[in-house]
Amino acid sequence: MRLHSLPLVLALAALAGFSPAQTPKASDVSKLDPAMGVNKQAEDHLEWHDVTTWGVEGRILPDQERKRWFDRLPASAEGKVTDKVWNLSRDSAGMMVRFKTDATAISVHYKLSKATIGMPHMPATGVSGVDLYARDTDGKWKWVMVTKPAAQEVKVEIIKELAPGYREYAAYLPLYNGVESLSIGVAKGSKFEGLAPRKNPIVFYGTSITHGACASRPGMVHTGILGRRFDKPVVNLGFSGNGRMDKEVGDYLVQVDAAVYVIDCLPNMQPAQVTEKTIPLVKQLRAAKPETPIILVEDRRFTNNWITPKKHQFHTDNHAALKAAYETLQKEGVKNLFYIPGDSLYGDDTEGATDASHASDLGFMRQADIFEPVIRKALGE
Repeated sequence: MRLHSLPLVLALAALAGFSPAQTPKASDVSKLDPAMGVNKQAEDHLEWHDVTTWGVEGRILPDQERKRWFDRLPASAEGKVTDKVWNLSRDSAGMMVRFKTDATAISVHYKLSKATIGMPHMPATGVSGVDLYARDTDGKWKWVMVTKPAAQEVKVEIIKELAPGYREYAAYLPLYNGVESLSIGVAKGSKFEGLAPRKNPIVFYGTSITHGACASRPGMVHTGILGRRFDKPVVNLGFSGNGRMDKEVGDYLVQVDAAVYVIDCLPNMQPAQVTEKTIPLVKQLRAAKPETPIILVEDRRFTNNWITPKKHQFHTDNHAALKAAYETLQKEGVKNLFYIPGDSLYGDDTEGATDASHASDLGFMRQADIFEPVIRKALGE
């Protein structure tokens, strides 16, 4: 399910009075959205905190050398995984940084690795935005605000006039863009504490849907929703068009001290590939992690498969191949193995996708609702 990106930023720039040849600079962001510019007077009184000094969640094996700090995979993966997986792994999908502050306004300053800010079927807020959440007084995560990027360098006051209080925040990084640098800005004199990444994540290995297509903002992918519901760290190893149960990706999965593995690769696989690769991947994981739960997920059905018979049959055949592999593994005595059917992952009303294939926010929420009880059972909760 490959996503073919086209720069949406040019259309935004045209609406704001920029010519197609003149992509807006970071200093021009306020011309696109006045609320998103950092007030010069306020900026003079900001203290910036580089998140690399305390770490983000979603970077597997953080102690291993990186080509770029915000890459999902370590440098050793280059040349081992396919070139396409390697390039996609440099997107910051699923990464999240936590911090505490009593500031009444929060700013972010980040640089993106790619000039493509948005895509035709996915907004810039999801592709390249930073999405802010906070804990309420009951300890629940609630949404606060998302950036509206219009250039590769974003320096904005993401929210102001916050209710007083020292609270925990979580900022989700862009889904389909890479990050070169990221700092959080608060007024000088404010309390600020960077929170170290938590251990024992839920690890998702999948396709463009896991990668985040087509969430309106980074926190709305089902992986992020589930991370908040379980209050656990998440690793998102979704590779657009290239989630195919590869052994070489498995070599990195087994190095992670995972709470549970969720294998959701079928949208990028044919039935014969499912038959060929499911059992070896599960056995590879189980050999290295004898007790860690493994969840196999059927592919969602296209929301228009009710009127496209060939696509309907493809999903049916894919599901049958995965179910047969699952049953074989059960007969062979593989323990802590769980299964999620795919027929209703987007719901049953055809409204859960953006383009029939990739989830809308509604589709992601519905997926999270179906994944949650299975993950809860796998975790023994």
